[in-house]
This record gives sequence, C-alpha cells and structure tokens, in this order.
Amino acid sequence: MNQASAHRRLAVILIADVVGYSRLMEADETGTLSALRERRKGIIEPLARGHDGRIVKFIGDGVLVEFASAVNALRCALDVQNRMAESNENLDDRKRILLRIGLNLGEVVGEGSDIFGDGVNIAARLEGLSEPGGICISGKVNDEIRGKVDVSAMDLGEVKLKNITRPVRAFRIMLGITPTPQDVSREPVDSRPSIGVLPFTNMSGDQEQEYFADGMTEDIITELARNRGLFVIARNSSFTFKGTAVDIAEAGRKLGVRYLVEGSVRRVGKRVRITAQLIEAATGSHVWAERYDRELEDIFAVQDEVTRSIVAAVPGYVESDVVKASRRKPTESLGAYDRYLRGVEITNRWRNDDIQQAIAEFESAVKLDPTFARAHALLGQMHLRVYWQTLAPLALQSADKETELAVRLDGGDSRCLGIRGACLMLNRNFGEASQTFQRALQLTPDNADLNDMVAYYLLCTGQASDAIERSLKTIRASPLFLPASLSETMGMAFMMTRQYEEAIKSFGAISSPYYYIHVYAAGCLAKLGHLDEARAHARLANKIRPDWPSVDWGYQYTKEEYREHERELAHLAMDVLADERRASV
Repeated sequence: MNQASAHRRLAVILIADVVGYSRLMEADETGTLSALRERRKGIIEPLARGHDGRIVKFIGDGVLVEFASAVNALRCALDVQNRMAESNENLDDRKRILLRIGLNLGEVVGEGSDIFGDGVNIAARLEGLSEPGGICISGKVNDEIRGKVDVSAMDLGEVKLKNITRPVRAFRIMLGITPTPQDVSREPVDSRPSIGVLPFTNMSGDQEQEYFADGMTEDIITELARNRGLFVIARNSSFTFKGTAVDIAEAGRKLGVRYLVEGSVRRVGKRVRITAQLIEAATGSHVWAERYDRELEDIFAVQDEVTRSIVAAVPGYVESDVVKASRRKPTESLGAYDRYLRGVEITNRWRNDDIQQAIAEFESAVKLDPTFARAHALLGQMHLRVYWQTLAPLALQSADKETELAVRLDGGDSRCLGIRGACLMLNRNFGEASQTFQRALQLTPDNADLNDMVAYYLLCTGQASDAIERSLKTIRASPLFLPASLSETMGMAFMMTRQYEEAIKSFGAISSPYYYIHVYAAGCLAKLGHLDEARAHARLANKIRPDWPSVDWGYQYTKEEYREHERELAHLAMDVLADERRASV
C-alpha cells in the first residue's frame, strides 16, 4: 500500500452478505442474479445514500458501506432488513433472499475509494454472528446508539472473533421488539418470568460428592421447567458457570434471564444441608433465601420445598394446581437415586467411551428400584446412543424395552416421554412418535433436550425448514451451550434445504464428529466446488469407518427426495476420494 496516499480515520462500517447464496445460484442462477440486482438498485443503494452512507464496494453477494454516524448506520441496517422482509413476503422459501448484517465502529485505513483494517474485519466477523435477516453490532456501536434508536439489543458478551486478537463485545439487535428500559440486557422476548439455576456448590469437602450437588441442581431445573408460566434455561447452559466466580449481573445477561437461583449442598453421613436463594439478576437483590438441614431420606421433600418456594417468590406468578398435584417422588430408594445421579453425571460428559459405565449405573438403579421410571428412560437413552453409533438391532431392542417401561411407569414425565419418542422414531413408528412428543411438549414446551429431539423428528419426516425453526427455539433455551446433536440436526436440515454454507458451519461446530458428519461435510463442500476440503473430510470419514461407502444412506427419512439428496451427497464424497486415488496412480 502507498503510505503517502493512505490515511486513517474513524468510521462506522456496515457489511451485509446474502445467506445461502450458492444454494440460490444453484437452484436458479438467472433469477437469483436478477433479484439481487433489483434489491441492490431498489433497496440497498437508495437506503445507503438516504442515511448518508457511502457504498465502498459490492463484494460478490455482499456489500461494504461506510458511515460517519453509528445512528445513521443502524437506521440504514434496520430499513434494509425491513424492506428485504417485505420483498420476500410472497416468495417461496427457496427463493427468499435474506441478509446478515454486521456493524462496527473502528479505525480504518483509506486508500483511494477503498478502506481496510480491523474496523472492517470486525464488521465482517460480526456479520457472521447475526441471524439470517438479522443485525449484529459491536459494543462500540451499541454505546453510540443507546437511547437514540428505538431498538432492543441482546448482549452476546465478549466474543472471540477469528483473526482478531482481542475479544469483542457483541450485541444482537432484536428486530420488531419493543425496547425495555435496560435496552442492552439479554432479557428474552418471551414475556414469562425467566430463571436460570446456577450449579449448586458442593460444600461436602469431598470431590466424590460433586455428582450429588450437580444432580440436585438438575432436578430443581427439571421441576421448575414443569411450570409452563416460567421460562427456565437449560441445564447445559447454566453449567457453563460451574467452578467459576460468578458475577450475577453478567450471568443474567449471558443467560438472558431476569432471575437466578444459586445455592450449595453439604452431605455428611445421613444428613444433608442445602442453601438456596433467588436473586434478581440486574440488581443483585435477594428475592428469597432459605437453608434446610434434613435427614438424607428427606431429600425429595427438600427439592419440592425449594422448587415451591422459588415459584412462590417470583413476582406475579402463581403455580398451577395441575403442577402441584403432579409432583411425586421419583423413587423410594435412596440407593437407586444415588446410582441414578452417578449415571446422569457420566451421561452429561458426552463421551462415547463412558456409555457402558453409564449403562452400569442405570442398571444398578433399576435393580434397586424396578419402578424408577426415569432411570429406565436414561438406560434406554444410553442404548439409543449405542445404536446411533453401531446400528446394532440389539441396542435398539434394549432401548425400546426400557423406554416403553419408563412411560408405562410414569406417563407424566416429559423426559421419559421425550426419550420414548426418539426410540419410536428410530423404530420408524413416526405416528406414535409424534403423539408421544406432543405429550412431552405439553408438559415442558421449552425443554432444550426435548426440542432437540423434536427438531430431528421434523427433519426425518421431511420438514427441514420447521426443524431449523425448532432448533432456534432450542438455542434460546440453551444460549451458551450447543449440543453436538443439535448442530448435527441443524446441519442436516440446512443440507436438505440446499443451504450448504450454513450446513458446513453447523457441522464445523461439532468437536468430535461421527463419520457421517464428515461425509455430509464432504458432499456439501463438493457441491460448492471446494474439492480439496471435501477430500480432507472424506479421508477423516475413512479413518473412523472405512466401510462408510456401503452404508444405507438416507435410510432415516420418510421423504424420497431427502433420501435421494443424502445419497447424492454421499456419492459426491466417494467421487472426490476416487479422483484422488486415480490421480495418485
């Protein structure tokens, strides 16, 4: 760069990019290019000029715009997304053009009409964080627009961006949402009182008792979630705070909740001491607090009291008689409960090598109490995980036996129903699976694990777009932890709707992918023409399962179109490997 002609300045950068551009082009290249030209001429260019912005350049399917004012830049972004939504109203889903927009205030280096630097790079990374049709802004932009633009912003916290040295504070603009007085809070759009239960601290002085404190926390989350008038954050997100010094206000922002529950558990011999408190996250004010010193055999009564007290303390909320009446002891055997909690702790590690250990704990639990419904359900879930990896019929038979018994023992437990629904689905009994999932959703409509399973059911039954929407609901209930199963489902749903870039992003979020994820990624990359990357994934699939080309691809779908599309992608993955072998001969 010619240093003499370059100069630095502060600027607000807007970067917008088309979601699923390759999919749109593959489906209808001429129509897509024509529609993009119309949107640029009729929406982007006049709105940028109307808000005193300078279009620096169009980059492929994206645009870079420079503003002197953060307020003008955000107003432009809002108007663009509103106009794009209007233009999409009467179009088929596959023809809709959606934008992601990122905004950043920072220093840029100008040379001629072009601009460069971290100010631009951060805006580009923020654009990748926004939802389709959404806007993501940096903390600097948020500081400038607060109180000046009538919007709510969801605080995403400090975010590590690719190739950016320091974390960047990021906010997601809540389009169409009336702002609250604290317009930068991550308070959910849902109007119900929202609660996150932080992991109870193990005060026993014995690390071996950690599972007991975690189990107490999880059971309280489960019971609170039975109250449909409350929005309860999923266990996996709450447990991201385990072992850390928690700033209540920061935890409330990150989880997007109004209230937090925290507490401790001390188990000594046959006695247990539990403390619990309900805190208003924004102010740190204690709404309710209590300490319980009881015999260990009273543990379920204590859990019940804690749950009732929390619910009673939430301003303006009254627990329904239905929920009160439906509470019951999960088991009469403390030994069975102890084994169950140990099994849950192992299950939540999500390590395949631990599955047999978890099975042993749940088998011990049901041996001590054959009527312990949830222990049967979790035992069935472990057999499902074995089946998922091996497709061994015996594993599915064992899962079917345990989950059927679990629902027979307790047909009012949403976790038993959800796992049973998953088993029925894998047995291709889709009608009964749907009914079972609906029963579970009536009990706990916001449960993240349940919605994850329902999303997969929707995908298997040919409803990929609905599966994506259901997955987004799951993310709201668990904003800080994305389970691998959800990333798989979202990736496959994007794959089936020909949104290959989005599919690859979802697959890339899985830390230890099974062989078939590498095959899917290879097929999607081949569709996009990224053959070297496709070969790399195909080779990884080979290392995990060398016989993957002989797998019955697409077997899980009810829709022939989906089966054919998965087979096509698997064959593309095979082809890139075959090309490599031919080239090496």
